[in-house]
Amino acid sequence: MEPTLIDVHAHFLLPEYVAAAERAGHLRPDGMPAWPVWNAHRHLDLMDRMGIARSILSISSPGVHFGDDFRAQVLARRVNEAAAALTEDHPGRFGFFASLPLPDVPGSLVELEYAFDVLNADGVVLTSNAGGQYPGDPSWDQLWRALDERAAVVFLHPTSPPQWRQVALDRPRPMIEFLFDSARAVTDLVLTGVFSRYPRIRFIVTHAGGVLPLLGDRLDLFRQTYAPVSELPSISGQLQDLWYDVAGTPVPNQLRALEAMAGADHLLYGSDHCFTPIEAVADQIAALDDSPIAKSWRTRTTANAVRLLAAEARKLPG
Repeated sequence: MEPTLIDVHAHFLLPEYVAAAERAGHLRPDGMPAWPVWNAHRHLDLMDRMGIARSILSISSPGVHFGDDFRAQVLARRVNEAAAALTEDHPGRFGFFASLPLPDVPGSLVELEYAFDVLNADGVVLTSNAGGQYPGDPSWDQLWRALDERAAVVFLHPTSPPQWRQVALDRPRPMIEFLFDSARAVTDLVLTGVFSRYPRIRFIVTHAGGVLPLLGDRLDLFRQTYAPVSELPSISGQLQDLWYDVAGTPVPNQLRALEAMAGADHLLYGSDHCFTPIEAVADQIAALDDSPIAKSWRTRTTANAVRLLAAEARKLPG
């Protein structure tokens, strides 16, 4: 298959990253049975089989901060340099979203500058909450300002909510909780005015927005009666300005809801490999190929990704 797709939702793992996560108690990441195995050769083989020209790599949940700011800074630097090396070793096949040691904002600002100015990152990856702190927290404003100045791409990846023991009921958190925590994070960004104050940042929301396509109208309803946010612009309009990947998305039902909310111009392809097995990646692509609502999805998502990731495009808002 001729590789044409751009995969904005692709993960990589280093042995030392998995070891650090396990030392912090993440033996079953987000309640999944075990850590997957990753290497560049197998990932490139998947890309060739599925027609993926380029994958933008990132570290998935639970991120790089396991309770100690300094160790998180060291781990972020390690995974970012490894990702940059992969892009150099395989020209044109890989890019990466840099990890930041949040909720350590000062350390994140240092790593952000290094990732963009030295490692040439395509953007940054942030989890839906960092140690229970959601992204509308006022302490993050300096980070948003720095990202806005660069018109940066922010890949917003879900993670377990802080109260996961009470709500997940020992089920894998990616099954349900990830979708709600993404919505919680995006809603927080809307209602705290982050999207309005920093319009140059380009946010990618994963898994077709999770439950967000069902919430836009309801949030606008509350905006009209809830005084603290009544002056905000249309929330549905703000959600339309975000970018959405289709990783792990049931076709056609969830995709239909997303397209009704956001249209087709901000739709992106995502495989979620290596946490999604090769067979499931193939099934997802086949479902997209067979879905009438996703007509010409390969051409559309690739053109959208080129427009989003192009350096010259990131110089302009919108």
